Amino acid sequence: MIRLRGQLIALTDADAIAVRQQLPEHSRLTKAEPGNLSFEVTQTDDPMVWEVMESFRDRAAFDAHQARNQASPWFTATRDCVRNYRVEEIGD
Repeated sequence: MIRLRGQLIALTDADAIAVRQQLPEHSRLTKAEPGNLSFEVTQTDDPMVWEVMESFRDRAAFDAHQARNQASPWFTATRDCVRNYRVEEIGD
């Protein structure tokens, strides 16, 4: 299993708006991906910061998600946000 954990940080109000607007569709698409086990992005008490937790069945599923993500409207709209993530391989 591959797990990604960390924070998405908006640097401007426009970035925070983009995250809120794009997140529902990005979440829907991610949860529908083969190999996705979980996907949670939760806004913290700070309106500019979201906690991110994702897990995927294996490296291939995670890599496919990353490829789709890089070409998505989500990534384009949130490209200026700071992504402070840690990726861990768990188990076999």
